Amino acid sequence: MLTDASCRNASCPADKARIRLADAGGLYLEVAATGSKRWFVKYRFGGKERRLALGNYPAVSLKEAREGREKARKTREEGQDPVQARRVAKVAAIVSSAHTFEVVAREFHASRAKGWSENHAKHWLRAVEKDLFPWVGAVPLGELTAPLLLQAIRKVEARGATQMAHDLRGSAGQVFKFGIATGRCTSNPAADLRGALVAHNVKHMAAILEPAQVGELLRGFDGYTGQPATRAALVLSALLFQRPGAYFSDRGRLFQADRGRQD
Repeated sequence: MLTDASCRNASCPADKARIRLADAGGLYLEVAATGSKRWFVKYRFGGKERRLALGNYPAVSLKEAREGREKARKTREEGQDPVQARRVAKVAAIVSSAHTFEVVAREFHASRAKGWSENHAKHWLRAVEKDLFPWVGAVPLGELTAPLLLQAIRKVEARGATQMAHDLRGSAGQVFKFGIATGRCTSNPAADLRGALVAHNVKHMAAILEPAQVGELLRGFDGYTGQPATRAALVLSALLFQRPGAYFSDRGRLFQADRGRQD
């Protein structure tokens, strides 16, 4: 059995290229003539002798090397080759890094920006870069849960930006829908946050009756950088002059809600 002292003081004789210092259960420390020391665990799988590298000493301590040996033993007991299992894990990690929320969000933005106004495209990306990427950008899309997303959006609510919080939930929902369509996730946690955010209180403004003020309002519509559906509703309201009881559904269709009667 090896000790910390024997590992620390181990050296390779001048007449050898390397030596192996055995611990137990197939674990050994390989000491090279160059002075490098590497951990390996030797095992048999499928009738063949294999060995799994566990890292360099002292970066990987004796205790950590023994933990790696036990992990490899459990992997074999589950019917898997530890070397192959590690390769699969590395590939999975690479795939996960390509499916993070940030990666998919940027891909979604690139695919839709040409159909959006320039201002909306800039506003959408700037908002998620500032308020979502720092907290959930590195999380694989399929592993991002509603509580994690809510935690990020709560930070926006905390500074009083309740409308922005709702917009971010909508933007995240767009990313998840795109992720579902492209096979990067199977559910949309943003939809589960419906009702969990602080309500945004809209301040009702008095009617604008002066022509100059109407012109200023219409120019404001052109510069609006929020959701496209909201901008479309604003523009249509100026064109159609619908009664106060009329409203747009979330699918963009105009319904009449004035005492259940239709025009």
